[in-house]
Amino acid sequence: MGVMCVFSTDRTPGNAEANQAESSEFMPNADDKKTPRFTDFEGKTSFGMSVFNLGNAIMGSGILGLAYAMANTGIVLFIILLTAVAGLSLYSIHLLLKSSGVVGIRAYEQLGFRAFGTPGKMAAGIAITLQNIGGETLSNITMEWYLNGNYLVVIVSCSVILPLALMKQLGYLGYTSGFSLSCMVFFLIAAAYTVPILAFAFVCHPEVLPIYTELRNPTKTKMQHISNISIGVMYIMYLLAALFGYLTFIDKVEAELLHTYSRIDPYDTLILCVRLAVLTAVTLTVPIVLFPVRRAIQQLFFPNKTFWWPRHIAIAVTLLTLINLLVIFAPNILGIFGVIGATSAPCLIFIFPAVFYIRIVPEEEEPMRSAPKILAACFAFLGVLFMVMSISFIIIDWTSGTSKGSSGH
Repeated sequence: MGVMCVFSTDRTPGNAEANQAESSEFMPNADDKKTPRFTDFEGKTSFGMSVFNLGNAIMGSGILGLAYAMANTGIVLFIILLTAVAGLSLYSIHLLLKSSGVVGIRAYEQLGFRAFGTPGKMAAGIAITLQNIGGETLSNITMEWYLNGNYLVVIVSCSVILPLALMKQLGYLGYTSGFSLSCMVFFLIAAAYTVPILAFAFVCHPEVLPIYTELRNPTKTKMQHISNISIGVMYIMYLLAALFGYLTFIDKVEAELLHTYSRIDPYDTLILCVRLAVLTAVTLTVPIVLFPVRRAIQQLFFPNKTFWWPRHIAIAVTLLTLINLLVIFAPNILGIFGVIGATSAPCLIFIFPAVFYIRIVPEEEEPMRSAPKILAACFAFLGVLFMVMSISFIIIDWTSGTSKGSSGH
């Protein structure tokens, strides 16, 4: 995730003040000669566009399964779990940003290399690739269900996803990310329409480092604020989507919320508009998550190569072709992607940020027995626990034959 950074102590006159602020933010006690600089390229993405991009990266078709989750946990426990996940996500981002600031690297794979050498780089790159390819395959399977056609998947991939995925910089996608989030807001309003009392009360949750790389005048504090706002907005959207869907159907809600609505009237104008809105939102999320996959591939196989358009295009086309082939010809491999998600997601969210932090932050700054590193170790252990639990549940589903095979979440 991210672009490989080169260390330099050069300062351009226009950026001297920004460089000084960056160095004081990340390495307040270090000698100026040893202070790492972020010199991959000058970021041009604004604060607002970065919020849109991160929010769009967080959002996925899994939002359609939250009402079903609330039906199984109850409202109070669901809110507790959702709040806990949001807090853990923010802490994970804090660990990544702190590690990134210490060594002057804003690429996930290179953080792995600095922490554990080539094995760390390989593990991070493989986890990013598997997680995002698997996630986008599930999203495309969900998209296929909306209008039931393999041709639609190919047409949308070629006409919408591919041109956006070919953008050289992530910041250009800020406008499409904002539109994508607007589509999900429409979905929430439509869901709230079926619960008029609550609608009045509520209407009157491996992409952080690439976004950090392209942020204008980047600092750790600024990126943390972007993360706080993005996760806060998605927290509200996730909670409202789950609440409206659950209170509309109570115990009748299905694993895919739109399946439940379609049982009432599949040709209702509002439901058709909601399908289109969710389809648009999911489609515009794909280019965002393809960026870290492409950068992971570049870090693994072309680490010392400069930007080259033919390679850039070839990787994007290959990734989209692979995803479409999986969607069209292997729609029954959701269980395999479930295992991939159960292993790669805990690694990227919990284990890697924690162990990178422990290895990268020098003991002179934070001893191994200091509270921050002990907390990071506990965070890594929690990720291992989640991984074991998730894989165990998947195996139980397989052996008992109770797996619903739902997609998109």
